[in-house]
Amino acid sequence: MARVVVVGSGIAGLVAALRAAERHQVTIVTKGGIADGSTRYAQGGIAAAVFSDDSVADHVADTHRAGAGLNVVEAVEALCGDGPARVRELIALGVAFDRDGNGLARGLEAAHSSARVLHAGGDATGAEIERALDAAVREAGIRVVTGAFLRDVLVSDGAVSGVALRLADGTDTDLDADAVVLATGGWGQLYAHTTNPAIATGDGVAAAYRAGALLADLEFTQFHPTALRLPAADGGARTFLVSEAVRGEGAVLRNARGERFMLDVHPDAELAPRDVVARGIAVEMAAQDGLPVVLDATALGADFLAHRFPTIDAACRAAGIDWSRKPVPVTPAAHYAMGGVATDIHGRTSLPGLFAVGEVACTGAHGANRLASNSLLEGLVFAHRAAEAIGEEWPEPPAWVAEPGLAAAATTELQEGDRPFDRARLQSILWTGAGLHRDRAGLDRAARELAAFRMPEPGEDANLLQLGRLVVASALSREESRGAHFRSDFPLPAAGTPRHTVLAPLSVPTEVTVPC
Repeated sequence: MARVVVVGSGIAGLVAALRAAERHQVTIVTKGGIADGSTRYAQGGIAAAVFSDDSVADHVADTHRAGAGLNVVEAVEALCGDGPARVRELIALGVAFDRDGNGLARGLEAAHSSARVLHAGGDATGAEIERALDAAVREAGIRVVTGAFLRDVLVSDGAVSGVALRLADGTDTDLDADAVVLATGGWGQLYAHTTNPAIATGDGVAAAYRAGALLADLEFTQFHPTALRLPAADGGARTFLVSEAVRGEGAVLRNARGERFMLDVHPDAELAPRDVVARGIAVEMAAQDGLPVVLDATALGADFLAHRFPTIDAACRAAGIDWSRKPVPVTPAAHYAMGGVATDIHGRTSLPGLFAVGEVACTGAHGANRLASNSLLEGLVFAHRAAEAIGEEWPEPPAWVAEPGLAAAATTELQEGDRPFDRARLQSILWTGAGLHRDRAGLDRAARELAAFRMPEPGEDANLLQLGRLVVASALSREESRGAHFRSDFPLPAAGTPRHTVLAPLSVPTEVTVPC
């Protein structure tokens, strides 16, 4: 029986813990409360080929099409192939997906060729999944440590030996482990505008990097096209996600003149892949002096919106907005990290004993752009696979991460600056220089500004600065436009076989790509 520490308590962490606890001694540690991660905010749903008129092959094809040629084939096949069985297991655990007269209800979302997305509570899918998994963990009696910040992954003799934590009372402690499963989510707080919760500071990715694990494809951050800006209690503004499913139900985007501009951008208009829609909105906003575009859902009617999207409807009405009568202003926001800690299809990283699952990981399944509603599925599928692999012999990294004869990374470190760290400034730098539109001048400027910061004391800010530098360096190394990574100085995909960006510890890339 192995000692297993699972760091994170979203869908990936809780599923990994539940499966691992069947054979091992498991402890869950989480930075906030057990339900404070990104999972409970997931509105759109979970995609799986569970209907008779759909197929795994079609889901695979849609995932590849969205991923812009960078998907790792075996990861996509695992994601889509395991999906139906894993979703049925969620149902058995008590997840109450929405139903209609034909059984399970389903929705259509962007870039899917079939209506295969399951929802719960209309637009509260993540919250319902989190509720059911939380209940299952409590019933299983798994130990949970809340308010525990991951300071570092501990390594002894070339393998993971545990985790270093800072507890809620400010004390530091270590937990010994034979296996550590990172399920800490993404890095949305790198950006000035994000749909992610405040805890999404990339802690797991940064800790894995410091411990010696390879990272991959950090230049690929998905920007959700439609985020509603609402007034915050402190007098500022907060970003609230408006699910892609709203557009799937028929809502349309309009510019300041009331025109449906996406019709001229892509044949699928509002249901084009997310990177296309997000950039289309950004271009339109620039053409109208920065004014936001609007999402027009008025044709759907008040009763339908309240029933189908109760969470969004309540948020709008709490802010004094009646979106059934008037289009609402929306802008893109950082939403999901396709890159992360490089893993195989069982969540195994390049560091023996260290697993990574969910958004913290880069399996290659999403390629350069995640297909809508594949994120909850990713956490579910690969967490299950990782739990099954605990205790097995540790393999070499997969070929897409470490192709023989190719350098995994360059080893030039940035010199530390002496400017006091400012998180808001970092977020502005990343938004401007490494956001929706990038070019060498902007990325070089961002790299210089980030290098000028003095590294903060270990914690969230240090993780954000470390990752911000690596994201910019990765974006500089990819001299092409592909999926969520758009370079105006290299507006087309590069010729030849698409390549992944792989970073070895304590390095930044110059030309650090390996082929799929």
